[in-house]
Amino acid sequence: MSTPRVALFVTCLVDLYRPNVGFSAIALLERAGCTVEVPPTQTCCGQPAYNSGDRATAKDLARAVIDAFLPYDFTVVPSGSCGGMIAHHYPALFDDDPEYRGKAEALAAKTHELVSFLADVRGMTEVAARYDGVVTYHDSCSGLRELGIREQPRALLGTVTGLSVKELQDRDVCCGFGGTFCVKYPDISVRMVGDKVRDILATGADTVLAGDMGCLLNIAGKLKREGSAVKVRHVAEVLAGRTDGPAIGDAS
Repeated sequence: MSTPRVALFVTCLVDLYRPNVGFSAIALLERAGCTVEVPPTQTCCGQPAYNSGDRATAKDLARAVIDAFLPYDFTVVPSGSCGGMIAHHYPALFDDDPEYRGKAEALAAKTHELVSFLADVRGMTEVAARYDGVVTYHDSCSGLRELGIREQPRALLGTVTGLSVKELQDRDVCCGFGGTFCVKYPDISVRMVGDKVRDILATGADTVLAGDMGCLLNIAGKLKREGSAVKVRHVAEVLAGRTDGPAIGDAS
């Protein structure tokens, strides 16, 4: 198997709130036989602007991402929402720009969410990691519906020593974050994350995992307000065995 040159799209939330997810992604990609680089000129993918109807700003940000990431063999993202933005929405942004439409399509074709890339592209079937506890897994909307990520994380988690998975009721129902949705409709968002936390607690799991930092921050905030001791982690942290530090939402 050849050694692909992979560009890691870190994402804004990982960069600002949880760098350990980025380091975990790099560790996993290197174990999968990839050469990993983090393009220093990367910016936001433009999804908040896109979802708010600000197509001009979204296009400016998308051009910067395309220029930074197109030279690589693959772009890998530890986020279903950012991955979905690049892989599914970038080409349509440039319907009036043939040059960047072509570039956007080329980048979209080689952009993958992290766990999907490991399992579906690199053929990873197991990880060398340990996590003692019972976890439950929340399927993020973009990862599930745009990118088809459902069984890949569960298959790899099944090879983590000491870990068992307790499935969540309504595991594929939105947690209420939804990017700008939680800002536009806060009352609905709070009700949705309340329902999600109720289902998490009902599993008896000591840890909840997901593949999107937006979902994880939203769930961690609600669990903390409820006084729950359930830990919140990105799936990459567990798969990479990088769980020595505090969980998401805990004091560092």
